[in-house]
Amino acid sequence: MIKRKSKREIELMQEAGKLLANVHKELRTFIKPGVTTMEIENFVERYLTKHGATGEQKGYQGYEFNTCASINDEVCHGFPRHEKLAEGDIVTVDMVVNLNGALADSAWTHAVGNVSEEASKLMDVTKTSLYKGIEQAIPGNRIGDIGHAIQSYAEGEGYSVVRDFTGHGIGEGIHEDPYIPHFGNAGKGARLKEGMVITIEPMINIGGWSTKMDDNNWTARTVDGSLSAQYEHTVAITKDGPVILTQQEEE
Repeated sequence: MIKRKSKREIELMQEAGKLLANVHKELRTFIKPGVTTMEIENFVERYLTKHGATGEQKGYQGYEFNTCASINDEVCHGFPRHEKLAEGDIVTVDMVVNLNGALADSAWTHAVGNVSEEASKLMDVTKTSLYKGIEQAIPGNRIGDIGHAIQSYAEGEGYSVVRDFTGHGIGEGIHEDPYIPHFGNAGKGARLKEGMVITIEPMINIGGWSTKMDDNNWTARTVDGSLSAQYEHTVAITKDGPVILTQQEEE
């Protein structure tokens, strides 16, 4: 069942979103060669605690961390670990923030030092595809319009769109209806209505879109070993258009 949010609920989620956006902004300078993803995890936990928030992912279906940290060919749900990031890596940090019971969800791919032209272009295309999808998140459109906009742009640039993971509704829980594929046909799927709050979070690969699961049953990576990037925002659908609740300044 799709749950529509009140104006007040959306305002509270936006407060959580502002805090989450600030974490990602802080990570821009924190992430550099030699830092580990476990240090990123610890940094995020300290930041959230300092600001009266918690990481909603920690404890979710047995997951042990506040963040997912996915490096290079890891598509999503990478575990924080003590492996040092190297110059030229890319790392996607994904988290859900709980601030006074309101949730917000956002992932961001960060460059580690100077990255290759190939990695930089992947990041640019993935970020642009996110905003192509957000442009379609207006009342009266359908879920397929979001996925079609993302797929058309990303594939037009020569990249592939991961099929195995989708965006979703968010509110009282991390995952609510509806689910938001990042591919598909325009004009198909449930109609978008004012008050819905969803995540749009395309995962874009340089190679093929197929993924495989690591032995930990959480981390997905590209089958062909190609680089993968992801950008995600929590978005409220309003009569005035999409409102990004996790907007970062100077994105």
